[in-house]
Order: sequence, then C-alpha cells, then structure tokens
Amino acid sequence: MARRFSLPLPFPRRSTTAASCRSALSQNVSLEAAVAELVAALQIKRGAPSADLALVFCSTAYASDLQRLMPLLRQAIPAQHWIGCAGGGVVGTDTTGQPHELEHKPGISVTLLQLPGANLQLFQLDAGQLPDLDGPSQQWVDWVGADPEAATSMLLFVDPGCPGINDLISGLDYAYPQVSKVGGIAGQHSASHGSLFLNDQVLDGAVGCLIGGAWRIDPVVAQGCRPIGPVFEVEQADRNVVQRLSCKERAGTPVACLQTILETLTPKERELVRHSLFLGVAKTNFQLPANGEPPSDAAFLVRNLIGVDPRTGSVAVGERMRVGQQVQFQLRDGDTSRQEQEQLLGAQQRQQPQPLAALLFACLGRGEGLYGTADGDVKACRKLFSSVPVAGAFCNGEIGPVAGATHLHGYTASWGFLLPNEEPQAQP
Repeated sequence: MARRFSLPLPFPRRSTTAASCRSALSQNVSLEAAVAELVAALQIKRGAPSADLALVFCSTAYASDLQRLMPLLRQAIPAQHWIGCAGGGVVGTDTTGQPHELEHKPGISVTLLQLPGANLQLFQLDAGQLPDLDGPSQQWVDWVGADPEAATSMLLFVDPGCPGINDLISGLDYAYPQVSKVGGIAGQHSASHGSLFLNDQVLDGAVGCLIGGAWRIDPVVAQGCRPIGPVFEVEQADRNVVQRLSCKERAGTPVACLQTILETLTPKERELVRHSLFLGVAKTNFQLPANGEPPSDAAFLVRNLIGVDPRTGSVAVGERMRVGQQVQFQLRDGDTSRQEQEQLLGAQQRQQPQPLAALLFACLGRGEGLYGTADGDVKACRKLFSSVPVAGAFCNGEIGPVAGATHLHGYTASWGFLLPNEEPQAQP
C-alpha cells in the first residue's frame, strides 16, 4: 500500500507577511560546519519567523550523513515544511548573490521561501505498486492524497531506485493534468537509505510538493539540440527499434538516411555525430510546408540513440516508437545548448514579472563537460534575471513538460520559475 503524507498550508484571506526568498550555499566537507555556514549565510536569528517552505539540495558526497542532515537543519533553521533531494552536484547562490554549479564535489544548498497566500500540499509516495493507468484518475488522486483543485504546479523528486518512473510520471499527469511539473531523479549513492528529503526523513520512492493559491511555478525545458537533415516518417518500427524511415519519395533504413545527411555536414558536425547524436520525436504530427522545415511551434522530444544494428541498419531509441511518427536527427553541443537556453529564458523574462526564485534541475552531462567552463547554465539565467536566487541539483534524469505532457529527460536543463499567480504582463 502506498504511503501518503500531505501537509496543506491553507490559503489565507489576508496576510501582512511579505514574500521573500533567501538562499545559501556551503562547500564545507564537514556536515556540522556546512550547516553552521548555511545558518550564518541565511542570517537566522533566535525567534525568527518560520519560512513557509525550505528547499534542500545536497551532494551525494554526504551520502553517509544524509540521515543526520535534516535534523541538524531543522534544529537550526525555522521552516514549516522541508523538501529536496541529494544529487550528483548542487546548484546554489552564495553570500554575494552569485549562483554556482558544484559538480561532483561536496555542496549543500538551502532556500527559504515566504509565500503569503500559498497553498502547499506535500506528499510521499511508495511507488512499489502504482494505481492502474487504465483505471479512473481518482484512484491516483486518492493514492497521492492531495487536492488537484488547490494546485497549479508540482515539485517532484524521485529516488533512482524507484520502479516504473515513467509510469509514475504518466499517472501524475493523469491525476493532475492542469498542474505543471518540474523536478528530477535524485543522485545514486552506496548508502542503505534513499536520496529524498521530506521534513526530517530520508526516503526512497518519490516526494513532491503541490503549489497553488497565490503562487505557481513556470517550467522552462531546454533540451539543447539542433536538428540536422529533413523530417522523416517512421515506416517500420518494433517497440523502441526503428527499422525504416521515409521522406517524400525517399525511403531507407535509419543508418542509410543518416549517411545521406552526413554528406551535407561540416567536418566539425560529422565529429559531433560520433558522440552527440540524438533523435527528436515529434509530439504530434504536423503538415510540412513546401520548404520542408518543421513549423516553429513543432515540439520534438529529444531521445537517446542507444544502439545500432549494422546488419539491418536499424537503430534503438530511448522511447517506444510507432509507425507514422515524425522524427528528425539532432546534434547537441555547447554553442547550441547556450543559444537555445538563452532564447527560452529570454522569452520567459519578457512574458512574466520578475520571479521570486529560479530552480534548476540539470543533467550531469551538461555543466563544464558541455560548456567547457563552470556555471554555464546559471550564467545564462543571471544575464536575464540579475538578482534572482538560483537553487537546484544535478540529476540522473530531469522532469519537465514538452507540448503539454510531462516527460523524463536526459542532458536537459529543466527550470522552474516561482512567480505570483497573476495574469502575465506581456512586454513588447
């Protein structure tokens, strides 16, 4: 039976509390010293009012100490609700207001949020036995134990040992279809406990926080790829193996189609094909214009190419495929990722007011390995949001929406911008 844990923070009719966000980052290898640094940076004073929500992200370098972390933090920092996860690295904002990405090294990030008028519903899920995806959605709502009508957004963190992660995400979409979901798969470690935090507990399975009332989270998903070659249609497929593609009058195996594309690429692009080639799978089919370019609103879900059969020319994809789907080969590099992310974040900045906080859940395949320098993703955010605190984690998979449905991604930056729940004011 699923374990459920729900703590709603009622929507107050009136509040004199001002919204605020305080964020701190420590790199101290000693757990006690790191907590002391965080308390000092957050300027916690005796008798200080409790934050509505505290977000905690820590490196798996502290794996053996995770069960001590939350009691230490809760004893020193007043907050009503706590949620977070361990990751392969952390994202946080230092005492000078500068965000940093700490990859493969010790780090703890704590963010305290005062959210007047918010409705917060925290939950814990034991995903060993999921409700039926073919049954009524109310079964999923009852399993989670949180009210869909009181929420517009969800933070979701999943332990890497959790079974059926894609089914879990699909089920939460089924139960909470109007709720935008952002988060990630926590980091792996060798300790005997899980990687998720909920109040003073360290858990496995999944934990989440539904946010509603006066606040919401706007998702921005940057997959960081650019298309190469034409849009193809899948002619033959068996589960996740694509056997034959077609484009207008041309048809052939995926390998043959790719070889034709290689002839049009530069030497640098051909080199990228060797280690940074992906397949974009269209979320919904579209009518190709005369120039063969997909329309600007076409949404592709970027998926790994996980195997090639040189005998048949087939390719295995990290997604179940079906005949008739439209696909396009994709390349990922630092310049492409940077340009795409700046474009997406720029659109977010133009359309919405200044966020209270920015949350980043990024793949460990990004960071310095992708950009060649540290803090690549947070620098893009800082250019447009000059004073917004940034926090988050490097994940084993990133959770965020594409074309209205939530997906588990790889090599992606899944952003969440915490905003007052007002009508957006578009700027020219």
